[in-house]
Amino acid sequence: MYPTAPPTPLQPIRALGTAAVVMLAADSLVSVLSSAVDVQRALLIDRFLADPASASQADGDASDTLYALSGLVETVVYVATAVVFLVWLFRARTNAETLSPWPHRRARPWLVFGWGFPVLCWWYPKQIVDDIWTASKPGAVEETGNLATARRSGLIWAWWLAWLVSMWIAKGVGRRYLNAEELPEMREAALFDIAVNAAYIVTAALTVAVVLSITRFQEDRRTAATPMPSVVQNPAV
Repeated sequence: MYPTAPPTPLQPIRALGTAAVVMLAADSLVSVLSSAVDVQRALLIDRFLADPASASQADGDASDTLYALSGLVETVVYVATAVVFLVWLFRARTNAETLSPWPHRRARPWLVFGWGFPVLCWWYPKQIVDDIWTASKPGAVEETGNLATARRSGLIWAWWLAWLVSMWIAKGVGRRYLNAEELPEMREAALFDIAVNAAYIVTAALTVAVVLSITRFQEDRRTAATPMPSVVQNPAV
């Protein structure tokens, strides 16, 4: 089922893949809870705009505190998720280099810098994951002959487009709500944050699918390349 075992043993990746999936799920859960806070905030503002006497100063202060706290938790969990994902990505890349006789298109430092480098961030990370996918999937390298011309995965395309859309919404459109001070703008910012969270959740779900697929490819090949222990017969029998 699989090609000849690579000269260098593959490193285990299942634990890192599981950790990445758990963190992505936690990040999605935080996004859901943050959206609930956004809904509560938008409803409070609506109530105040309709009848200022219906909402007290304490209600507003509590909403501001909860809103700021949810933003802080989102940031912390997002950064932790990114770190775990990058650790998994480095392990996947190490194994992919072992599995492929062809060089990857981007050097290892781009696994980190490619996500934030101006302009290049729009396609470098996808190329990196494309090459890892092709090198990891059984038979993919043999079908194409090299990583640059390999057939691209529809799953990776979907994941990358979701990532680009979520980043565009968060950074591009979101600038107008960054310093919202008036109540109508604050209400729009809360509703906008719900849209951003929805985009992040979709992206996280597709990222989970990519992580699980590449992890399965590499673990299956690592298991297939591991020699079975020899059976020692009992001479007394």
